[in-house]
Amino acid sequence: MSSQSSHTSVPDALATAQRCLTELVRTIDRLEQQVGGGLEMRRVRSDTEHLRESLSLLKEAAPRARQVPRSEMVPVPDQPYDRQLWADADDEGLGARDRHAP
Repeated sequence: MSSQSSHTSVPDALATAQRCLTELVRTIDRLEQQVGGGLEMRRVRSDTEHLRESLSLLKEAAPRARQVPRSEMVPVPDQPYDRQLWADADDEGLGARDRHAP
């Protein structure tokens, strides 16, 4: 699914997940008829309900996530920066210019 996910829209992916979850619930119903409703089946049902709730929350959050404005590009000037901006800065990996490494 990873190669397909890059070409799938969020609404399409959510709809696919919903269809898969619906099919999972149907399969669990059939399985429960065969094996009964013991503790393990109750756990599977509970997990399925958590998936349903999580998918619902994801559907609610997805439109908001798409509405978050992307950061705008910040122009970087071609002229050099004022050297005073870096006067007291450490050189990464080397430390401050006026100090020696330990």
